Amino acid sequence: MWNVVDGYAFPRGAWERGANEFGNVIGDKPMTIMIDVQGVEKSFTLHNQGGASFSVLEGANLQVQSGECVVLHGQSGAGKSTLLKALYANYSVNSGSIQLRDGEQMVDLTTALPRRILALREHALGYVSQFLRVIPRVPTLQVVMQPLLDLGVDEAVCEAKAKDLLSRLNVPERLWSLSPSTFSGGEQQRVNIARGFIVEYPIMLLDEPTASLDAANRKVVVQLINEAKARGAAIVGIFHDEDVREAVADRLVDVRAI
Repeated sequence: MWNVVDGYAFPRGAWERGANEFGNVIGDKPMTIMIDVQGVEKSFTLHNQGGASFSVLEGANLQVQSGECVVLHGQSGAGKSTLLKALYANYSVNSGSIQLRDGEQMVDLTTALPRRILALREHALGYVSQFLRVIPRVPTLQVVMQPLLDLGVDEAVCEAKAKDLLSRLNVPERLWSLSPSTFSGGEQQRVNIARGFIVEYPIMLLDEPTASLDAANRKVVVQLINEAKARGAAIVGIFHDEDVREAVADRLVDVRAI
């Protein structure tokens, strides 16, 4: 159950326990701002329809702290995916700032050079989408290991962690040597989740990671998300599954209200 305060929804009782000036529930750990969105506007121009333009985000403001999972919600077309893609710098914005923490610094994605954004994605900013995009013929185990290998971690450590994640997500060992491009949608999504969680990113963006999963594997994803929160990761996600939202969300944020 949720209480709604100024457009934000909190688990019942959380607001009464205490919240800081940004509406974030205060726990035992000190909290650090990891994501700071201020005044973001985003519109799209339809060049094949006479240059018609429509606005999706209008002055959006959002702050997310370490150890917090914010779930974006709202009707279809409200701008949930647009905001998530802007947080990953897949979409540029018309105005405003999107600052993400990288160690002791805040990096503004709206002005950062492409190489700075790529470096941020490598070690500080993770993204798990609904769909797995991989090079054909690359084995599943290698697909999952690669982000950690790219950080210079010992191959044996990468392999052990990849195997653990694939096992937890119930991907059969007989498939690990095969390319996931031939897998079912649910199997590909589980490989994608394993790849997304192999690096302990301080900031994680999750776009419907449980959309094609059965109940047992949704529970595993909930565990992975809660483990990431426990180590201090700031998470922003879209989840249409109500049970998953209830299990992981510290706040529900209506995109139209920010």
